[in-house]
Amino acid sequence: MSHLLGTSIQLEADVLIIGGGPAGTWAAITAAASGTKVVLVDKGYCGSSGATAPSGTGVWYVKPDKQERDEAKNSRYDLGGQLADKAWMDRVLDRTYGNMNKLADWGYPFPLDDEGNQYRRGLQGPEYMKLMRQLVKKAGVTILDHSPALELLADDHGVGGASGVQTQTGNTWRVTAGAVIIATGGCAFLSKALGCNVLTGDGYLMAAEAGADMSGMEFSNAYAIAPTFSSVTKTAYYRYASFYYKDGTVIEGAGSTKGRSVIARTLLSEPVYCKLDKATDELKPLLRTAQTNFFLPFDRLGIDPFTQMFPVTLRLEGTVRGTGGIHITDETCATKVPGLYAAGDAATREMICGGFTGGGSHNAAWAMSSGSWSGEAAANYARKLGEQAATRNVKGLSSTNLGKSGAQEAPSKAAEYTRAVQDEATPYEINLFRTEEKLKISLQRLDQVWQDIRNDAAPTQAEAVKSREAAAMTATARWMYSSALARTETRGMHKREDFPQQDGQQKSRLLSGGLDKVWVKPIPAQKEAVTQ
Repeated sequence: MSHLLGTSIQLEADVLIIGGGPAGTWAAITAAASGTKVVLVDKGYCGSSGATAPSGTGVWYVKPDKQERDEAKNSRYDLGGQLADKAWMDRVLDRTYGNMNKLADWGYPFPLDDEGNQYRRGLQGPEYMKLMRQLVKKAGVTILDHSPALELLADDHGVGGASGVQTQTGNTWRVTAGAVIIATGGCAFLSKALGCNVLTGDGYLMAAEAGADMSGMEFSNAYAIAPTFSSVTKTAYYRYASFYYKDGTVIEGAGSTKGRSVIARTLLSEPVYCKLDKATDELKPLLRTAQTNFFLPFDRLGIDPFTQMFPVTLRLEGTVRGTGGIHITDETCATKVPGLYAAGDAATREMICGGFTGGGSHNAAWAMSSGSWSGEAAANYARKLGEQAATRNVKGLSSTNLGKSGAQEAPSKAAEYTRAVQDEATPYEINLFRTEEKLKISLQRLDQVWQDIRNDAAPTQAEAVKSREAAAMTATARWMYSSALARTETRGMHKREDFPQQDGQQKSRLLSGGLDKVWVKPIPAQKEAVTQ
């Protein structure tokens, strides 16, 4: 149903990378290192857009010591519902250790501990992504900023490129390539979480249109604590917090780890207030140094978060801090579609997290690991195609109408569709406190939204991005709730109020897919062997 006309930028590449966050930039650097021609397109500005760029993040960095590695692997295995694969964990720990050490060699300014050694278990997003952009450019990669992809291009042999628009110039672009890596991040449903408004599930939709599957989409109901007046979602800081009713009475059981659902239930009927009153005087300056942007909203309003109560809310982060995403079929991060790879939050993280993750840490490690693996594999795939890649007759795969120049001006329905899907995906009483009845009713409404989008006329070219975002969020929510409906138990972050216990017979992963008709099926959680 592709209707994108008037292409003004046409490029050829061996590897096209869609997304310029940590996963995309690691993929670009790695692919270019083998001498392949690489193009990277970013919905925002590569180096400053996405969830990592504006803030600090911990990294799952563990020295190659058996005891330390075993402790690291076991620390969240049960929390994630025992769906993780320890062989995959080993691979990620090894690659992350090597990549973090590369960052040190490349000049990342790691802080020093009291003994003068570099502390390599965290990264400051602005410095990290500024360096990654510099390295991508130094590697000879062509970057198209403010250039969201609208659809993949393919022929009978598989994926061979993508096309999209440049939002600041109005130009359209088309890149043909031997292989494509989707590194577009997860989906936070435009919840205003810091850095997440470019993360609307675009890569999921494009991959599904090409024939790829999703996995773990039931593990998608991550909510982060944030002040009502701020977009900063650094939930780790709330381990030092107490939560209160308006009259100053402590809310028993509320917390940033196991007590988030208590906060959500309270918010259904009344405001929740917070105070970081568990932080010691010695810790306070360290917290300010580690996450300066966390405190900016408080400073602007004249609030001392350590001594004064402030109102909080829960912002949906969906699959950004969930574990679901595009299903990958092997250790190269390939999808089942020839020539298509997935990395970072765009790909499932179940292999290392099971049904639970969080901010940074495992996700940050997965981004740099999967990014570099997919970069290597995509470059190898493109090389094997040789000159054939340039002669392929690839066509657009969009399942919805795309914008075109000259389209009849009409009021856009993208905002209407976006609000409709947010009304289903955002409420705690639907997405967090799940039941069969609520999921089924929500799915009926989402199915109707999807059909309305499919039947809608082509938007103007200027509205194409918003239209595709609405379609991607709707598709994502349908895979989420269909998978949640199929998992009749509570496991990881997926909680069913009508099935509150974990069921030992459901220790499997759930694949999902389909556009007009969504399907879900279980697959074994553990692979017998993983290439090291």
